[in-house]
Amino acid sequence: MQFNLAEIHETIESACPDRECVIFRDKRLTYRQFGDRTRQLANLLRSRGLGEVTPRSDLDGHESGQDHLAVYLHNGNEYLEAMVGSYKARVAPFNVNYRYVAEELLYLLKDSRARAIVFHSAFAPTLAEIVDDLPELTVLLQVADGSGNDLLERAQWYEESLAQQPTEIPDELRDSWSPDDLYILYTGGTTGMPKGVLWRQDDIFMAALGGRRLDTGEDFASLKELAENTAQGGTKVMPGPPFMHGAAHWMAFNAFSNGNTVVIANVVEHLDVDDLLGLVESEGIMVLLIVGDSFGRPLIDRIESGADAGKSYDLSSLFILVSGGAALSSGIKSRFLEALPSMMIMDGLGSSEAGQQASQMSSAGEDTSTGDFVPGPDLRILSEDMTRVLAAGDDETGWLAQQGRAPLGYLGDASKTARTFPVVDGIRYSVPGDRARISADGNLELLGRDSVTINSGGEKVFAEEVESAILQHPGVDDCVVAGRPSERWGSEVIAIVQLNADTSDEDLLAAAAEHIARYKLPKGIVRREQILRSPAGKTDYRWAKAQAIEG
Repeated sequence: MQFNLAEIHETIESACPDRECVIFRDKRLTYRQFGDRTRQLANLLRSRGLGEVTPRSDLDGHESGQDHLAVYLHNGNEYLEAMVGSYKARVAPFNVNYRYVAEELLYLLKDSRARAIVFHSAFAPTLAEIVDDLPELTVLLQVADGSGNDLLERAQWYEESLAQQPTEIPDELRDSWSPDDLYILYTGGTTGMPKGVLWRQDDIFMAALGGRRLDTGEDFASLKELAENTAQGGTKVMPGPPFMHGAAHWMAFNAFSNGNTVVIANVVEHLDVDDLLGLVESEGIMVLLIVGDSFGRPLIDRIESGADAGKSYDLSSLFILVSGGAALSSGIKSRFLEALPSMMIMDGLGSSEAGQQASQMSSAGEDTSTGDFVPGPDLRILSEDMTRVLAAGDDETGWLAQQGRAPLGYLGDASKTARTFPVVDGIRYSVPGDRARISADGNLELLGRDSVTINSGGEKVFAEEVESAILQHPGVDDCVVAGRPSERWGSEVIAIVQLNADTSDEDLLAAAAEHIARYKLPKGIVRREQILRSPAGKTDYRWAKAQAIEG
């Protein structure tokens, strides 16, 4: 059987209608209540002329045959409603980085050909700067918040608009749902302009949104099996980072697929450590998603300082701490496992173009590491020239690749689609751009993104590898590595660091030298009060390169 995301959510709702689906502040929505709101949104979008679909068979991989809805929101129940409601209307929603300035937002909305947008009032002034340049944007739904901004011209209030719509959708719409309907995820654009990655819903469901059983790893075979599986549900899951990044809403949709409950942080504008830990305690959160050290370090600092001061949180419910989207260094893992020895830590490896690819589990009493993973069943390593698959133990550094379920392509970009999704020996692969190798014992060693690799003196140096080594020093709170032009080396490695103690360059380099070869060591250290990252903790390498050049 092939799956459609709208149909999946309707199936789960029918199986556990009275179970809590989403908890956000004072809202505790059951699956039935959440389902009603998403059907109201679907009816609203259809009433405004959205939802016509061109069959997938008539399109190339980089083409979309659906209308697109921009989700320009902080976290909240409305974010997930906008996604699921759009799927039910056969409209393809996509994520918007809410930190974009007007020029960046205009590029994104034009590139995506958005016809609808759901946005928080806080972002109305930015949208107002460009809305006249977007004639195709005909449906504007504004979500009230604490900003006090007035309703944007041409917009409708989200809640009022939903309330005017019925909670049931026509049978002909329900019958038209297709596994070919699109899921769109825009890449972050940390090294270039953002691109919309197009997936068939059936493929992304299996690759990242809960299409495989947690107990066996096997694909779900039917909607009936999905419904029966909800008997094991009810676990409370909290994605810490913004839903505008894939890792966060992937966890939410995984929770939905298993009949679990998504708990959303009260503070949505930034990471609030006490808010997250307080919700773990009060709601009994079992699974918490963070993004690498940028989330992990302040969390463990608060846990340790609270314990020392006698003001600790009861975190005994926490069973798994999941980190995705950025590296969680081995030192931070060790501190978590010492403070919470009954908890496990799972590092997840995935990307917009490949879904979930590999993982690493860590438990108390074990050695911890960064960058080593257990490969998923469809993970492969392609050779440098992308002509063959490398065997485990091959000395060549290759390209991390995924076979089987992969995206259709990049929206509107045929050439990049062809480069990223090559065919080797008759098999189509997704090659997002990471360099890696698989050891003889079958473990994956992730080296880093090729787009931020530094060619120094003829040697390739992977930025993430150097960052991990620098972060071993206890005086380093955060680190990002970039290259800058050098007459001697062509490009030289520069580490931009955020320190918590008075530490010399020599001490930092000596600590790093215990983990990486000397030729990889930074040729310079640049100190900054804070490393610039996205709200989800992802590195902005364009900013880092500017800091390296500035010195």
